[in-house]
Amino acid sequence: MLIISETLAQELVSIEDAIEAVAATFIAMEQGKARNYPVVREVVGYADAVYGVKAGGDISAPFLGLKAGGYWPHNLPRGLTNHQSSTLMFDPETGRAQALVSANYLTGVRTGAASALATRVLARKDATVLGIIGTGGQSVHQLRAAAQVRGLTRVHAWDPMPENVARFAAAVTALGLEYVAETTPQAVAEAADIIITVTPSQKPILQKDWIRPGTHISAMGADTKGKQELDPALVAAARLFVDEAAQAITIGECQHAFAQGLISEPDLTALGAVLAGSAKGRLSDAEITLFDGTGVALQDLVVADLAMRRALASGRGLVVDY
Repeated sequence: MLIISETLAQELVSIEDAIEAVAATFIAMEQGKARNYPVVREVVGYADAVYGVKAGGDISAPFLGLKAGGYWPHNLPRGLTNHQSSTLMFDPETGRAQALVSANYLTGVRTGAASALATRVLARKDATVLGIIGTGGQSVHQLRAAAQVRGLTRVHAWDPMPENVARFAAAVTALGLEYVAETTPQAVAEAADIIITVTPSQKPILQKDWIRPGTHISAMGADTKGKQELDPALVAAARLFVDEAAQAITIGECQHAFAQGLISEPDLTALGAVLAGSAKGRLSDAEITLFDGTGVALQDLVVADLAMRRALASGRGLVVDY
């Protein structure tokens, strides 16, 4: 079995690589060649952790595998990130376990990649001002991915922890962008053309009345039942795009508007359909577009598969008897 460390994964897969890989698997999903299997997502009852298993396969690549891990909220004092996960890849020809890939960095870039793809096809062409709600570890991946698909000029950010906002400044200025640290999420919303929310919130942060016509929003924080970053009225007012409809209405941002009867499943368009050209994206410069990024197994697997193939081709990684 091949083992790919966290450090090696960072060397093998760039944010640019992740964007194109995730685009390919989203299109394969739309074409019926790739499928996410049912998700296991549970509160552990220990260390306040949430643990999950996501699995899937893409017969066009082909690849098959699962990612296991979750959120341990007390890790930072231990010198660890709160999100911890690992991906196990299987040989689709034989079912034999093929590679174990550290997935902390890869989870970050695949999430940034999905958001960037939504921005690329849904944000206005003249959108240059980015708003970030939540400046924890994931925010840097979101920033760098957004910068790959739009010529950003300025970034506005808010986080309930001021030290996070201050720390995020270094990532923004490293890209040569103007940075504004806001004291309220409303100020971010009112300034931005593109808004990315990436928090573990369980109550609305963004309100409908704050959002300007023509704004694109990528809601990336809700991936578990009960999580919520947006006012349901805002969700209902937007044109809705998702990574996968079944997840969006059960564990994603759409779950609350759906439960209240404000939206229905036919209101959701798969981002993969837009990427494949079988559905339209933004229809006018005035409409509000919303991507509900719940994070599907295939995103994790396609970047792990890329890391595995590159490691094998270059003779890198640790090979152990299994």
